[in-house]
Amino acid sequence: MRWPYPRIVAHRGGGGLAPENTLAAIRLGASLGFRGVEFDLMLSGDGTPVLIHDETLERTTGAKGEVARTPYAELAKLDAGAWRGERWRGERIPTFRDAGKLCRTLGVWANVEIKPAKGHERATGASAGRMARELWKGAALAPVLSSFSVAALEAARAAAPELPRGFLVDEIPADWKRPLESLECVSLHCNGGKAEENVIREVRAAGYAVVCWTVNEPAEARMLLGWGVDCLATDALDVIGPDFAK
Repeated sequence: MRWPYPRIVAHRGGGGLAPENTLAAIRLGASLGFRGVEFDLMLSGDGTPVLIHDETLERTTGAKGEVARTPYAELAKLDAGAWRGERWRGERIPTFRDAGKLCRTLGVWANVEIKPAKGHERATGASAGRMARELWKGAALAPVLSSFSVAALEAARAAAPELPRGFLVDEIPADWKRPLESLECVSLHCNGGKAEENVIREVRAAGYAVVCWTVNEPAEARMLLGWGVDCLATDALDVIGPDFAK
């Protein structure tokens, strides 16, 4: 496919410069000129889609507990910014609805990584698909819904078949074509540090886009782009800027 989306995107909203998966991170990425962001999506205990990476709360909020067992009213009270510095104190775990609205307001494209807690794969995928369809209705560029979970992507496809999907892997497997075909994906997302030029070229020759994460070194970024990689997600927003691919 011809990749119509930004080629450099801010990982988890604001890369390493802001508390991940927060509205502040998305605002920061946009303020630096990034036209695309990636963030993680999980369901709270009451089924609210929220932006968070880990299944547990400790790392980014200091609280104890599991996201999937905590209702959003409780998650909303937690501080998801202080761990990154006093500047970010008081930043909250945002809902997908609020993050999507902010992306639309800022004109920022989104790669939504569906990151379900164990046992919640289908529910998370279905919720992501339904809400993404609503939030990006009429948008020039729809978000790409990506996931490591086949079940989550199947549910997202059932809920919103028109939205593009990407399959996430660490290292590209020998049978990479099978899941891309069965899930009707537009892109394969892989660990940039484990990418191989011949495989990247094979995937692209088959008509799929390739997205690499998390690429923080300019030399690696130039190499991957030279191999034909369509999109890079980076934490190093101050080193690999939004126009790096040009």
